[in-house]
Amino acid sequence: MKVSDYLQYDATGLADLMRRGEVAASEVTEAAIARAEAVNPTLNAICLPQYQEARNQGASDGPFSGVPMLLKDLGQEQAGQPCTMGSRGLRNRLMPEDSDYVVRARQAGLVFIGRTATPEFGLKAVTESQLWGPSRNPWNTGLTPGGSSGGSGAAVAAGVVPVAGANDGGGSIRIPAAYNGLVGLKPSRGRVSWGPFAGESWTGAADNHVVSRTVRDAAGMLDVLAGGAAGEPFRVAAPQRPWAELAGEAPGRLRIGVFTRSPYGGEVHPDHVAAVEATARQLEALGHHVEEATPQVDGDALARCYLGIYFGEVPVFMDMAKAEGAGNDDFELDTRLLAMLGRSFPLPDYVRMRQQWNEFARALGHYFGQYDLYLCPTTAQPPARIGELDLPPAMQVVSKLLVRARAGKLMLKTGIVDQLAMESLARTPFTQLANLTGTPAISLPLSWSDQDLPVGVQFGAPHGEEGRLLQLAAQLEEAVPWYSRYETLWNRGIGDN
Repeated sequence: MKVSDYLQYDATGLADLMRRGEVAASEVTEAAIARAEAVNPTLNAICLPQYQEARNQGASDGPFSGVPMLLKDLGQEQAGQPCTMGSRGLRNRLMPEDSDYVVRARQAGLVFIGRTATPEFGLKAVTESQLWGPSRNPWNTGLTPGGSSGGSGAAVAAGVVPVAGANDGGGSIRIPAAYNGLVGLKPSRGRVSWGPFAGESWTGAADNHVVSRTVRDAAGMLDVLAGGAAGEPFRVAAPQRPWAELAGEAPGRLRIGVFTRSPYGGEVHPDHVAAVEATARQLEALGHHVEEATPQVDGDALARCYLGIYFGEVPVFMDMAKAEGAGNDDFELDTRLLAMLGRSFPLPDYVRMRQQWNEFARALGHYFGQYDLYLCPTTAQPPARIGELDLPPAMQVVSKLLVRARAGKLMLKTGIVDQLAMESLARTPFTQLANLTGTPAISLPLSWSDQDLPVGVQFGAPHGEEGRLLQLAAQLEEAVPWYSRYETLWNRGIGDN
């Protein structure tokens, strides 16, 4: 199979070709590896290639038998393989068993050709780590592909694989989907298992799935990945029919609320507002009822609660790595700063922040009493330049002094890390609501800027309503097809920006 032929198919199409005997699984695997070897030196998306293992894996029987896939190097553990989480502190860790996510993917017949880069512990909306270096956006290699699933986003957009593993604790499926021009579905809380290594990730804020180029692949992958496992804290009712079937049906006439103002009050780029407005007009043309309506959520409280959980997770990750033999110098400076801030939070404050998630869920539930879905930008700003969000040199000096002094309370007062965290949230303020409420949301590549960069728009739905999201997404994919955009990218060549 030629690479040029391989690029024409999504995962569903490749699986069908192999099922009909028109191409061998080994040929598809070789085409994926050839594409990876061609573009990864530029993109740095794959941190741990598994090309020989893929050749030897063999495809088990399943709906995606023989289809190549990349796993994210965080939360998608493989027996006998590293799972570094982007940290030098975990570079020598080998996992004792497959995660439930990987077990399900294997059973579906997917062939793993490697693992994709993530920032340290998945903590940033850019994929740049000292362990692996920066991953780059295939649309413009001077820009980030987003984070924390940026390696996966870059690889799928570049045509290495049709689907790649991703997870989302504050937007990390949807942000890379928006920046790389992909479909990024964050499922409902509890839909896809984190077992056996965790019951729920980020105390329930994070969810596992994939990024893909087509809606039908997002639906089909949810069919194979969804489901609980023994000991799960809770389970979500499965749909009456497979999502792949539901996605092929018309959604009916929907009431959709639209908003473009940042919940945190920051600036939203005109291209991103225009993308939502154009989508709203398209929805009306398709017969849906669309009107301006914003969920009545306290944005400042939402930011504080998200950042509180975010900071609190970091020292736990570091302690886990130290138990594996890591030392303080194995962690990046800003990770150590975040950990100090997390350790400085009084425990009652942390608990109160977690309890306040209920207020956001109730407010969003009231909103969904009036509207079937919401529509808003996926991100507020275009992707940052590589290195743009690094600590400035002067701040590095101050920060190192604070770390040596273990001045966590002083950090809270001076707001050094708050400044960096809020700058990150200002770029991506629209994704955290779905994480804290546990509701599903999807980013779709429905617009492109004058600079030929993808601009994602986001839809959100009530808990358990992935089917409705996928139906509307498929309807929009037919009305505003985007696959030819990838072909333009591939034809001009990755890095020819």
